[in-house]
Amino acid sequence: QVQLVESGGGSVQPGGSLRLSCAASGFSLDAFNIGWFRQAPGKEREGVSCISTSGDSTYYAESVKGRFIISRDNAKNTVYLQMNGLKPEDTAIYYCSADYRFALSGARASRFLSDYEYWGQGTQVTVSS
Repeated sequence: QVQLVESGGGSVQPGGSLRLSCAASGFSLDAFNIGWFRQAPGKEREGVSCISTSGDSTYYAESVKGRFIISRDNAKNTVYLQMNGLKPEDTAIYYCSADYRFALSGARASRFLSDYEYWGQGTQVTVSS
């Protein structure tokens, strides 16, 4: 059974850092493009960052560019999202997602929700003073 589990969320003051992890079980992550999305209260889920199977292609939303870093360790079957310089507007539930269909064709990771087949349950990130 394919399962994604996020961890590393929590409460932090503005300017602080958190590192989110997305661990996979039941399958090997190295065949999947991985995306991080977030959803704030009352807002639609939005793309934050994504990374291709080999890690050589990444994408960042403008709102997080220069502050967040996505990486993957296929040996550990885990993808990370290092979040620095956190702002109150980063407060949201963060979800990781996995895409196999497009990855199989060699496509780069997508920033669109509909391109991902598997989703984790999410981890809460709260940035507040």
